[in-house]
Amino acid sequence: MVSDLVLSGLWGFLGGFALVIGAIFGYYYKMPPKLVASIMAFGSGVLLSAVSFELLDEAYQLGSFLDVAVGFLMGAVIFTLTNLYLARRGAKHRKRSRRPEDFEGNGVAIAAGSVIDGIPESIAIGLTMIGGLGVSTATLVAVFLSNIPEGLSSSAGMKSDGWKAAHVFSLWLAIALSTALASILGYTVFQLLPAEITSVALAIAAGGILAMLVDTMIPEAFSQTHDLSGLITVVGFTISFMLSKLY
Repeated sequence: MVSDLVLSGLWGFLGGFALVIGAIFGYYYKMPPKLVASIMAFGSGVLLSAVSFELLDEAYQLGSFLDVAVGFLMGAVIFTLTNLYLARRGAKHRKRSRRPEDFEGNGVAIAAGSVIDGIPESIAIGLTMIGGLGVSTATLVAVFLSNIPEGLSSSAGMKSDGWKAAHVFSLWLAIALSTALASILGYTVFQLLPAEITSVALAIAAGGILAMLVDTMIPEAFSQTHDLSGLITVVGFTISFMLSKLY
C-alpha cells in the first residue's frame, strides 16, 4: 500500500516534470516551431490512444454506459468552460509552438492553465494504479509528451516578460509537485469510493483530455507540420496502443 502510494506520487511528478523540462528548453534555447509541433502531433496520437484504450475502457469496466457517457461529457464541458475563462485571462496560447518573439499571453495565466490541464491528467495516472496492476505506461507517456510544449511556450513568454530563471523554474517545479499530489489523490481517495464514482472520474479525465487535444494541441500541430501531422499522430497512436497491450 505504502509503496504504491509513493509510486503514484512519483509517476504523477514525472508527468508534471515534463513542464520543467520544456521550460528549460524554452527559456535557454530557441526550439524550432516545427519540432515542437511534431512533438505535439506525436503526443496527440499517444493521448488519443490512452483515452480510448486505457481511460474509457477502464471506466466502462468499472461502471456502465451511462457512467462513461455522463463523465465523458462532463469532462469536455468542464474543460471548455475553464479554457474559455483562461483564454480571456491570457492563457489562450499555452500549448503553442510559436517563437518567443511571437508570444502573446500572460505567463501567470498560462501557468494557471497548466495546473488546470495537469490535474485531471495526473488524477488519471493515479486512477490507473487502482487494482495493483501498476501505472498505465501509455497514459504516463501521453501526459509527459503533452506537457513539454506547454513548458516551452510558457517559459519563453515569461522570459520575454522579464521573469528571472529562478522564478520561472520554481513555479514549474511547484506545478510538478501539484501533479504528484493529484496523482496520489487519484490513487488513494477513489479506491475508497464506489466503483461507479471511479468510473465517472476516469471518464471525466478522458473527456477533458480529448477536448484539450481538439482545442489546443491538434490545431497547433497542424499549423506547423501541415500534411505530416496526420502521419506523426498515427505513429504516436500506434506506439501507445502497443504499450497499452504489452504492459
